[in-house]
Amino acid sequence: MSTPLAGKVAIITGAGQGIGRAIALRLAKDGADIAILDLNIEKAQMVIAEIETMGRRGYATSTDVSDRDSLHAAVERAEKELNGFDIMINNAGIAQVLPLLDVKPADFEKINNINIGGVLWGIQAAAASFIKRGVKGKIINAASISAHKGQPIFGVYSATKFAVRGLTQAAAQEYARYGITVNAYSPGTVGTEMWEQIDRIMAERDGVAIGDSFKNQASGIALGRPSTPEDVAGFVAYLAGPDSDYMTGQSPLIDGGMLFI
Repeated sequence: MSTPLAGKVAIITGAGQGIGRAIALRLAKDGADIAILDLNIEKAQMVIAEIETMGRRGYATSTDVSDRDSLHAAVERAEKELNGFDIMINNAGIAQVLPLLDVKPADFEKINNINIGGVLWGIQAAAASFIKRGVKGKIINAASISAHKGQPIFGVYSATKFAVRGLTQAAAQEYARYGITVNAYSPGTVGTEMWEQIDRIMAERDGVAIGDSFKNQASGIALGRPSTPEDVAGFVAYLAGPDSDYMTGQSPLIDGGMLFI
């Protein structure tokens, strides 16, 4: 069995569940040792236990990605525990279902601090380590279809994901001279805990049955089904592996055919 990431170490934020968990398991399957940085340490440790049954090394630590010092310190701990790292995946993020008129300062600050701040601090921590150690590492960020087309009632969420695209492009240019690549992945409608939460909010708002909003979102997908976390993880494995070495500054859609732009 081919293991394209054998000997590599990946740090993944927000990998205790959903897409992050699927990414962690896929990269471990491909040969990487995994560190998970997650606010929910119990869930993170459960994923690490799965990874260790695959014969990979694993490490989990509680981290608030919106706090620069917390995230930088967690990356340093993971680097020390696993003797370095080669891949940084800034996956952690939250959704927000609010019409623009209803957004309050606290709502705005929270989602920006996590979705933009968490990516920026992760880029910083990884790049500083890669440059110091002379590692031609890979930084991979979580964008969204909403990073390519702003979505109504997801207005500020969309803005944060557009910001992730901008950070990805800027970082790719800043760090190219060090051999560091920076890319992002843009999922569509994915069956995760996050979408279950979105669906409940939209059901209450629109007076429809739970599940209807998710079905409506998925109905326009060309390939005829919503995405699974594993669909996204497969693409992230490509970004983390050697076949993407000549790719940088990009945020491709992995949405089954929702947007064509």
